[in-house]
Amino acid sequence: MQTTIPPADGALRGLKAAQYVRMSTDAQKYSIENQMAAIAAHAARRHIRIVRTYADAGRSGLRIQGRAGLQDLIRDVQLGRADFDCVLVYDITRWGRFQDVDESAYYEFICKRAGVRVHYCADEFENDGSLASIVLKNIKRVAAADYSKQLSKKVFLGQCNIVSLGYWRGGPAGYGLRRMLLDENGKAKGLLEAGEHKSLKSQRTVLVPGPASEQRVVRRIFRAFVAEKKTRTQIAVELNADGITNARGKPWTSLTISNTLKNEAYAGHLVYNRRSQKLGEKQVVNPPEMWVRHDNAFKPLIEPRLFTAAQRRLEEVEYGRVLTDAQMLDRLRALLHQKGRLSLKLMMTTKGVPHNKTYAQRFGSLAEAFRRVGFEPKPRYCFLETAAKADRLITTVARDIITHVERRRRSITFLQELRLLTVSSSVTISVTLARVVSDGERYPGPAPRWELQRLKYKKSDLVLVVRLATDGRVQDFFLLPTANLPKTRDGRVRISARVFGEFRCPTFAAVISALHQRLDGPQFSLDGHARKLSRPSAIRNHASTTMPSRPTTPRTPGRPKRQTACARR
Repeated sequence: MQTTIPPADGALRGLKAAQYVRMSTDAQKYSIENQMAAIAAHAARRHIRIVRTYADAGRSGLRIQGRAGLQDLIRDVQLGRADFDCVLVYDITRWGRFQDVDESAYYEFICKRAGVRVHYCADEFENDGSLASIVLKNIKRVAAADYSKQLSKKVFLGQCNIVSLGYWRGGPAGYGLRRMLLDENGKAKGLLEAGEHKSLKSQRTVLVPGPASEQRVVRRIFRAFVAEKKTRTQIAVELNADGITNARGKPWTSLTISNTLKNEAYAGHLVYNRRSQKLGEKQVVNPPEMWVRHDNAFKPLIEPRLFTAAQRRLEEVEYGRVLTDAQMLDRLRALLHQKGRLSLKLMMTTKGVPHNKTYAQRFGSLAEAFRRVGFEPKPRYCFLETAAKADRLITTVARDIITHVERRRRSITFLQELRLLTVSSSVTISVTLARVVSDGERYPGPAPRWELQRLKYKKSDLVLVVRLATDGRVQDFFLLPTANLPKTRDGRVRISARVFGEFRCPTFAAVISALHQRLDGPQFSLDGHARKLSRPSAIRNHASTTMPSRPTTPRTPGRPKRQTACARR
């Protein structure tokens, strides 16, 4: 019996598609294999050929970070490397459970803008841009985001209930402690080794004292810190010298010693929700009134009096180590008054001045800390301001290029993250800046020298270099093939007349003219594929826009050269 294909499906007949599959920790029906099977059946009914697969196994759908499959898909579409006409996804939840539904729509819009439509195979609508599909799609996105919120809330309430009952909420036990498995009646069934988990939801785990040797080590740490007044570093050095490793089998450090001294589990208490991180957001430190506690949940390894003394000494050691903002600025101001200037080297060599990263974290940037004490920083310390200016300048140049290229009825896009222009979905141009590294006055030399910023995308066909003058204004441009950039050991490239001279464009109009000459020239075929240019001959014949090529005279054939004795041997 012959079946009829709906109009929406008929438009997809004969297309090539890429499939995207994802699985985090959902039910088995969302496994990678089942998704592929459903997508294959959907493609077979519509006579679509699947040519590429992007997969993210074991990845959360809350954000795009960590999802290499989706990132590769978006990157291929943006760079014009997609050899498919559409993307097939099992349903909207597999595309992502983004908490901001606009983020999910943004990634789909990137594909749609490049002519690659996204189709959801298991959803009850066709993603054809109709009003009904738009409404249903947004409802599905909201439901997918709300599912993660509700699941997070249920998990949090369940963890709080477990801790309040005195059970271990999960995770590895500390050094000197072990996990005991209990059945639904509270009867002990055995110890869980590292990596083992309970098999039934009705089972519970509690903490019990571990081997006697590890218990002695824990008591040794507390006594050495409280009674012998040793530092945490000294305790770690002594344990490592005796060949004793921590719970992970690694050497002790001052941080692991500090965490051991602060762990209330050694006093027999369970504490939960000290810190919280909801749905991929930043981790926050909660006040004590938000903690979930269960005191005396199991037999302690450390006596309460010794544990309290350890906490008191920790407060004494930590007191004064954390400086206030005013104290940090006072120390920086004193250094400025003493030396008359500020620099990274002075801060690192002066005792009592905090690390420069600490100033950057407190005040947003090191330059801002310098300004607050009355010192105007040099441009090399204004990292954020310099980067923002560079991004704005490159974006302005890219927009001007897009305006001129679109007048010739050519398609062109700009990917700001990679500073990459893509013309006609085939020719890629990386845009970068060249800054002065020597002004010719303070350093010996006949003229200033310019150094290129590192390319964010090194596989482009062409490179557009915007050279800045000493005052920060645009001086001129260079448009050259990426293959012609000199290779250096440290990756730094400086402008030289030998390499960059024939590619110089004194004005922006010259850049547009040179770009159109390249796009219209024989080095780029009509089918959209760029042909690589060799350094000497192809550059002079195809790339030069400022120097005419020299006429070559044919060589007259002569007698063949005689082979030398060395060559004969």
